[in-house]
Amino acid sequence: MENLDVMVLRTLRDWRTSGKRALLATVVRTWGSSPRPVGSIMALCEDGLVVGSVSGGCIEDDLIYRHTQAYSGKDSGNQIPMGAPGFVKYGVTADEAHRFGLPCGGTLELLLEYDPDAASLSTLVNALDAGQSMQRTVRLADGSVSLTPATAPAELDLSQTELVNTFGPEYRMLVIGAGQLSEYLATMALFSGFAVTVCDPREEYRSGWSVAGAKVVSEMPDDVVAAFRADRRSCVVALTHDPKLDDLALLEALKTDAFYVGAIGSRRNNGARKQRMIEHFEQTEASLARLRGPIGIYIGSKTPPEIAVSVMAEILAVKNGVTLPRDMDVARAKDELAIVANDPGELVCAMPRSYA
Repeated sequence: MENLDVMVLRTLRDWRTSGKRALLATVVRTWGSSPRPVGSIMALCEDGLVVGSVSGGCIEDDLIYRHTQAYSGKDSGNQIPMGAPGFVKYGVTADEAHRFGLPCGGTLELLLEYDPDAASLSTLVNALDAGQSMQRTVRLADGSVSLTPATAPAELDLSQTELVNTFGPEYRMLVIGAGQLSEYLATMALFSGFAVTVCDPREEYRSGWSVAGAKVVSEMPDDVVAAFRADRRSCVVALTHDPKLDDLALLEALKTDAFYVGAIGSRRNNGARKQRMIEHFEQTEASLARLRGPIGIYIGSKTPPEIAVSVMAEILAVKNGVTLPRDMDVARAKDELAIVANDPGELVCAMPRSYA
């Protein structure tokens, strides 16, 4: 599945290019709890079609009712306004919060841009498709838009005169190995908005691949990693258990800005991998500090789908800047469970707290 922001902008571009009227809604402020974070966007077409989300659905329904004829009929006169952008606030009162499905005490404010320029949207989408992050600045007085390349992610910025929202290209995942675990992980990554590439030079594995939407390549993994050009919106995951395939690819990935580089394997296998890299590839503990393994969070998983859930959860946590509790670390949890196995009398104090 395509990155949600890119999908919204692409669809809005297509509507505007075809001559349809449309609006772009951006969450610019929230108070208390809110269904969607600041910076979230949705687009609404004159025929009532919606892409993206700013709430659980009730606010979208209200915007459709107010600004299109989809619910109110052709004679209602409801249509998308023209002119400068406008602000609208939902959930100011408890009754409104309940009506629009907002959490208790939740309030959000939207900026509505009417008929965004098709040419500007095309430029923005093309840049995102090319892997370039972009900063989109909207002048509140008249809705004019300027675009500039962005070098890093940034929070939405709203001033008295303009709105600045930074959009990045879709997140990417490179998976080394086309086995069963890779199929589950690729499926989860795709519906989480990642573009997925799977690399496996072994024809017997590639021939059985069954996940639509993932690109499958056959070159040697280290060459694929080099050509992949991983950036801060990319992750590289090695799942073959074969040092001939995993090791060089991981070393190549550690040279990049990938936000996540990791490999499947037991604590012993991961220790042996690091030792090989230090002895034969002139690595150090410091140079391997970013290499994750055993990957995933500890949920007691043993089957391929559960292991994939564990790995995907860790990748998303790292992507979102969340520091996981130490007792969710696979190696730490299993070390503590090993202590329990050796001394059952220590069960309560030695078990990870989240599983005690």
